[in-house]
Amino acid sequence: MRKISPMNESGTLFGWAFGDSSRAGDEEYLDQLRRDALANATQDAASRGFDVEPGTESYTVIKPGDTLADDDKTPDQVIVRSTVKLVGPGSDKVHAEGPMNG
Repeated sequence: MRKISPMNESGTLFGWAFGDSSRAGDEEYLDQLRRDALANATQDAASRGFDVEPGTESYTVIKPGDTLADDDKTPDQVIVRSTVKLVGPGSDKVHAEGPMNG
């Protein structure tokens, strides 16, 4: 069995931002939502005692009508999800799964 040092432990976490669907075509607005989603993920990570590894963020932008999922909780909103890599002792136990953080 390979033993990983605490310095190499990592997990993943989602951050979220919700916006006005009428601005879904505005890239500057979407960039702001991406920053908001990253800030949300960073705050969530800090509240759990972890850091976010810079440069590991990726984004998913969901516009109304762009998904096969029934999204009745946020109709007419743009949803931006940021996925980040967590670092720190115990972070390997936290993984972004499905719509939530596990």
